[in-house]
Amino acid sequence: MPLVHMGDMLRHAYENRYAIAAFDVVSLDFINGIIAAAEKKQAPIIISLAESHFEYFDFELLMSAVVQASRRASVPVAIHLDHGESLESAVTGINLGCTGVMVDASSQPLEDNIQDTKAIVDMAHACGIPVEGELGYVPGVEGEDAERHPGEVVYTTAADAKTYVDATGVDFLAVSIGTVHGRMKGQPKLDIERLKEINQALQIPLVIHGGTGLSDEQFRQLIDNGVTKINYYTALADAAGRSIHNNVETLGEAGYTSMVKGIAEAIQNEAESCIELWGSADKSKELLAKCEPWKPVAHVIVFNTEGLDTEGVEEMMEEGRRVLSKIPGVLDVFTGHAVQKDADFQHSWVVRFTDRSVIDSYKHHPDHQRFADERFRPYAGGRITIDYEDSSLGK
Repeated sequence: MPLVHMGDMLRHAYENRYAIAAFDVVSLDFINGIIAAAEKKQAPIIISLAESHFEYFDFELLMSAVVQASRRASVPVAIHLDHGESLESAVTGINLGCTGVMVDASSQPLEDNIQDTKAIVDMAHACGIPVEGELGYVPGVEGEDAERHPGEVVYTTAADAKTYVDATGVDFLAVSIGTVHGRMKGQPKLDIERLKEINQALQIPLVIHGGTGLSDEQFRQLIDNGVTKINYYTALADAAGRSIHNNVETLGEAGYTSMVKGIAEAIQNEAESCIELWGSADKSKELLAKCEPWKPVAHVIVFNTEGLDTEGVEEMMEEGRRVLSKIPGVLDVFTGHAVQKDADFQHSWVVRFTDRSVIDSYKHHPDHQRFADERFRPYAGGRITIDYEDSSLGK
């Protein structure tokens, strides 16, 4: 099945009152375990990569694995940048294949949060990518992720949420109603009445960060009041850790592969429990019928040059790869020369976009216009330009 747009995915969940798991991954074991769980339960999933975890992996390399694993999956998958730290982070995430992004400006005053989030929304929407905003602050308490979220809880208010969503145009909103990042201490107390007021005011998919440690009844209350995306990592990491500890106790001194054996299965078991509890099991086929497949577009140019020698052509192409690849919504840039010397066109560009909406935003981006006007068009008089949508990723 294809990758799908996260906006379609969460709107379906919101309308049908269930939640989709957004599982953070830090290794191939996490990817394999999570997709295995989703396929077994025939559930849609969101695979998240949090910028706060980038010290554990190379973002570009792991994103390549996530994209390939998602395309091979038999269930709908969306890929999300979680807790991005800047506009640049969001652009990088989109250009590496994320189909949804979240840049966390929740620790800033409301006006600054709105300003920064609006810039993200304007950029991402021009690439066909939905945006998650966050209002309020979800702190860390204990566990692997707790130290990354210091400070005290700041609860989301319905009035501020309405102001924020109207001003920014975010597609979904992460709210603070009493959850924490990491492990809970004692019995968590959630402000469900607050959540109900926010849901009534916004009527858009809501997101909960810090899903580990909540009871079955609390999860049901969240979903009944508009939560359609639940971020989940700590319990997965704990399951992986327990698997390693058990291997050490059983095997004693052993090599790396023996120590990590069974991690993916441990993660799968935990993920399956979430999928069942949150109501997304067996939603795959129904949801896919309502989702737009994620279809990259190939912007193809074939051309000949005048007034440039071989070295000049290579310099122009090298500059183009460097400049154009940084434009939001550009997945990659290919440049090539004809193998046949008698070909009608001797050179080519293939610039892959995340979505057909990038055709216009790319065309009008100042870096593209500058490169095209100053470095390309003056020397490429004979050319043909056509945009092709990827037909291999579903209808």
